[in-house]
Amino acid sequence: MESKPFNDAFLKACRGEKTDHVPLWFMRQAGRSQPEYREIKEKYGLFEITHQPELAAYVTRLPVEQYNTDAAILYKDIMTPLPAIGVDVEIKTGIGPVISNPIRSVKDVERLGEIHPEEDIPYILETIRILTKEQLQVPLIGFAGAPFTLASYMIEGGPSKNYNKTKAFMYSEPKAWFALMDKLADTMITYIESQVKAGAKAIQIFDSWVGALNVQDYRTFIKPVMSRIFTSLAPLEVPLIMFGVGASHLAREWHDLPLDVVGLDWRLSIDEARTLGLTKTLQGNLDPAILLAPWNVIEERLADIVDQGIKTDRFIFNLGHGVFPDVQPDTLRKVASFVHEYSAARK
Repeated sequence: MESKPFNDAFLKACRGEKTDHVPLWFMRQAGRSQPEYREIKEKYGLFEITHQPELAAYVTRLPVEQYNTDAAILYKDIMTPLPAIGVDVEIKTGIGPVISNPIRSVKDVERLGEIHPEEDIPYILETIRILTKEQLQVPLIGFAGAPFTLASYMIEGGPSKNYNKTKAFMYSEPKAWFALMDKLADTMITYIESQVKAGAKAIQIFDSWVGALNVQDYRTFIKPVMSRIFTSLAPLEVPLIMFGVGASHLAREWHDLPLDVVGLDWRLSIDEARTLGLTKTLQGNLDPAILLAPWNVIEERLADIVDQGIKTDRFIFNLGHGVFPDVQPDTLRKVASFVHEYSAARK
């Protein structure tokens, strides 16, 4: 059987090149809402799945086959590289990542080690190779957590609603804070480089919780390390995407960084972002809760977002955050079909 040609629409949009349709993918498209995934999860935990390359590859490619997305995103967790540097992390059902040796001082930071991807996470690299060499006809997006978000887990010891311990550490222990930022930056750079070397065609950095900071603190405590990370990754020559939640006030700060795509959640519209001076490719930004609304409501919102996006070639459709378990797979199929067909007719 003749294989389909490689679909590079997503990569073109990242670079601001013309495409026949608006490309799309969904954050958390692999997993929670899929019956096949739920069946797998009855047998295995997240870390167990990621340690089995054939199984992780299956979970990664499944939504591409089911929804006709223009990119796949590697199935793994932002915590994946942390055990390699000495962080004792466990993913607990219903809670999330829980860390039993939280960071409390500069000595704790100094005890952290280095990641050696081929030795520490060979299963991740093998999953990437399987997907990119054998299975996918769309680009594979690799990813990593940003230093602030990883640090927030490492300092809080798990998920937090207010990040008070993290901010207190940042304000009161600046030497330790910047040492931790540098350690995590070095880890992420090495980790991302290994993903691209294995075959990932783009990278998204998730700073899920950085919206907890104001602009001044972001510029002081976070932006320098993010600039170093993106500058270090530039020679890889793959699109670099930034995304966070509740961080619309930081959109211009991200746009200043040496990256290619700014991901937006649903709080800031595409038009508003352009008005703020964002000229790079934008990715977003349907509120995932709308996926539970009647189809006529979904369709109206999709059309509005696509109409805003296609005013330039620099647009990728996505959700403003991840797919959640209550969303029906058929809804995601219909969303992908609508975005492709509607944008193709409008372009």
